[in-house]
Amino acid sequence: MATSIRKVGYYKLRTPNKPGVGALLLQTLRENKINLLALTAFPEGKGCQVDLVPEKPEKLKAIAKLLSAKLSQEKSGFLVQGKDATGALLPILQVLGDAGIGITAIDAVSAGKQRFGAIFWVPAKDVAKAAKLLKAK
Repeated sequence: MATSIRKVGYYKLRTPNKPGVGALLLQTLRENKINLLALTAFPEGKGCQVDLVPEKPEKLKAIAKLLSAKLSQEKSGFLVQGKDATGALLPILQVLGDAGIGITAIDAVSAGKQRFGAIFWVPAKDVAKAAKLLKAK
């Protein structure tokens, strides 16, 4: 399995930082058949910022509108999937670093069965250049 990199759209959603809110969000997404490619969340102020990478952005936007949820405008990130190995992300980070592109944030995980995944963000001004350098789909 070769490493694949694709540019993805993601949306920020602010939620209360209270027990059960994340489960309710995921239940709502499941009930509305919204598949996520990635999700990351962290405390922000007195709330929580949830970054959602939907497989089908139009479905997420339609449900958010229906529920009066305030999604951010679409922003760009990069989704990486590939064969897990020591230093699997190193070539990607080296290409970006050599080009003077910093990474705003990154989340990576071993997915078992020798697979890994990651999502990362670069400054908006560098998205097109990063996509070209990484041959992101």
